[in-house]
Formats: sequence, C-alpha cells, structure tokens
Amino acid sequence: MKNYVLTVACKATRGIVAAISGYLAAKGCNINDSSQFDDMESGKFFMRVSFVSEEQRTMEEIAEGFSEIAKPFGMSYRFNDSDERMKVLLMVSRFGHCINDLLYRWKIGALPIEIVGVVSNHFDYQKVIVNHDIPFYHIKVTKENKPQAEARLMEVVEQSGTELIVLARYMQVLSDAVCKKMSGRIINIHHSFLPSFKGANPYKQAFERGVKLIGATAHYVTEDLDEGPIIEQDVARITHAQSGDDYVSIGRDVESQVLARAIHAHIHHRTFINGNRTVIFPPSPGSYASERMG
Repeated sequence: MKNYVLTVACKATRGIVAAISGYLAAKGCNINDSSQFDDMESGKFFMRVSFVSEEQRTMEEIAEGFSEIAKPFGMSYRFNDSDERMKVLLMVSRFGHCINDLLYRWKIGALPIEIVGVVSNHFDYQKVIVNHDIPFYHIKVTKENKPQAEARLMEVVEQSGTELIVLARYMQVLSDAVCKKMSGRIINIHHSFLPSFKGANPYKQAFERGVKLIGATAHYVTEDLDEGPIIEQDVARITHAQSGDDYVSIGRDVESQVLARAIHAHIHHRTFINGNRTVIFPPSPGSYASERMG
C-alpha cells in the first residue's frame, strides 16, 4: 500500500486531531504514525500524520475535499507521497567530509533524495561528483561577480527543480535575496555548537579555551548569518589530551552526522519552522532503513 504524509500547521484549538483523523478514515486511510505539538507560547499547533490508503486511492483523490476540513481551522497543510524523492542541490567549497558522507548515504539509500547537482566555487570535488554521474556546476564567486554568481545559482535551482539546497561546508555567504526566496529550503552546517565560537577557525578557538565539549549545528539559513532556526545539534566530549588537530577531526565527524540527520528530518517532512525555533517530530518506523548495505 502507498504511504503518504500529511503535515498541518494552524492556530491551536480543540477538534483539530478529530477532524483530521475522521477525514482520513472516511477516505479509507489507516494512520500508522502520528505526532502533534501544541505550542503554548506561540499558540500554534503542528501535526504530522503518516498513513496508508487501504482502498488504493491516489494522493490527489485523498487530498480532494480536505480544504473543507482545513478552512475552519485556518490550516496550512500539505500532502506528500513518501515514495517521491525530494530534489536536493548540494553546495561545497574545499572541505569534503560532509559531501562525501552525504554521497555515501545517498548511494546506499540511507538518505532517499534525488541529487540534482553539486555547486562549488572550486574544482576540488569535480571528479568525485562526475564519477557519481551527478551534474557538477562550477560557479566562481568574487566580490566583483557575486550578483552574477548568484544569478547563475538561481538558474541552476530553477532548471533542476531544486526543492532543497544543502550547504555542505560551502564557505560563501548567500545574499538576503536568495535567503528570502529559498526561505525554509536551505540547510547549513555550522562547525561549532552555536552560539559559541563563531567566525573563523572555531575549533582553534575551542582548543585555546580548553573546552570539553565540541559540536556542530545544522540550521535553516536566514538573512541573519548562522542564526536561523536550529534543526539538529550534537556534541563530542574532549579531554586535555586532545590536540588542536584532534578537535578538527572529531568535529568533522560530528558535522557529517548532524547535517545528515537534519536533511533526513527535512525530506521526511518532520520539520516545522516556529518563529525563530523549530518543531522536529520523531522519525516514522523504517525511515532510517537503507536500501542496501555496504
């Protein structure tokens, strides 16, 4: 049976869950996973429902008529086909740990996405990308050509049908215009446990301060540099015996894992932007299973 996901956001009030579950039951659907959150501070309600059609109906047939349910509650909603892979554009500069990790997860099916291309301002990973039969776009960025470079980037986005941009250690700042146009559809990995140690070489800063925890933060990109809604974070414990180079190596492992988990949450429609924060629902059973191992 086909599996679908319905995501809903609206003002919190009574009767929402009953209305949604009743509608799906009337359409011959069976709910196999459901998560909801009522934010007492913002007064917003968020819900993610994973379900199957026991009557083999298409997503369009199931969605037809839902607007009548959504209207009284002022719902923002979307039906998603779990078999459809999100079109993702990766961007990288000269650090390859995240891009290589993502390519491996994609290759074995642990990250079910359609990589429509890789954009880089350098040629370091051109051969790696081309060997994976993925389009490679070199877009050089300088102070003088930045508007033209971003125009070319948006051409790639439009032509490829990109639904999500992932900055896999892409070391160029995107303009406010691009951030606004792709709002909620750009994920960045920040190589420190925000908000500490911003700027250049955060691992060196951490080493010099003798910190005992280093980490990484994946967040949505906004006009405020490295201050977008946080999706995923993790840390690794450090002792006095580690060198500065150890910090970098350990940190890169954390970055790769955090970025992959953030992408996994987004492509499975588990993320909701709630002002400056996010609501991240847990994964459905089986969503981490790989198509093949090795």
